[in-house]
Amino acid sequence: MGLTGMARGRRVLAGYWGATVVHVAAIVADVKVLKLASKPALMPLLWQWSRTQGAPPLLQAALLASAAGDLLLEADQQLAGMAAFAAAHACYLAVFLADPAQRSWRVLAAYAALWAALIAILAPGLGNQRIPVAAYALLLTATAISSRWHNSRSGLGGALFLISDSLIALRMAGRDFRGRGALVMSTYTIGQYLIASGVTRQDNLTSTGHPR
Repeated sequence: MGLTGMARGRRVLAGYWGATVVHVAAIVADVKVLKLASKPALMPLLWQWSRTQGAPPLLQAALLASAAGDLLLEADQQLAGMAAFAAAHACYLAVFLADPAQRSWRVLAAYAALWAALIAILAPGLGNQRIPVAAYALLLTATAISSRWHNSRSGLGGALFLISDSLIALRMAGRDFRGRGALVMSTYTIGQYLIASGVTRQDNLTSTGHPR
């Protein structure tokens, strides 16, 4: 990557973190205009940054699907938003499972137990959304597992993404709490960045011949 590309990447990433700070602050302060203005910028900025890093097409597709999911959830289209994020996780799974560094069955068992516990806790309050939420949570958990198999950086991102969406599911199940919205977006934006940067960093190391 040339110096111009590196400088552009830094500017776009600075824009992403700036939009994140503005959005989380707007949630805390309950400034609706800022919330609505900043959220649609998040994933497109991260997508632009991923392009400067030479991200694989499926990773870019996952970020664009996440951008669509953000807009749909903001419009209170829960199931459509869930479908968009399911598409994002399908893309992530394709990226991670194509070249896993190490398969750990302990990681799989731990996340499987977490998924079962989460569904058992949430199911009574989900009503007719129980099945789609359980299916989406299974896909999300698979992303968390495979991202950890890929590398530790992406694995941390996958775990934060799981926490973020679990907090959304808590609200859907009628278990809301003060500060949940800010926590959702903080874990989501950091998680997405760690997933993307984990993939692009590893790809860059591999392409330059350095060990994984």
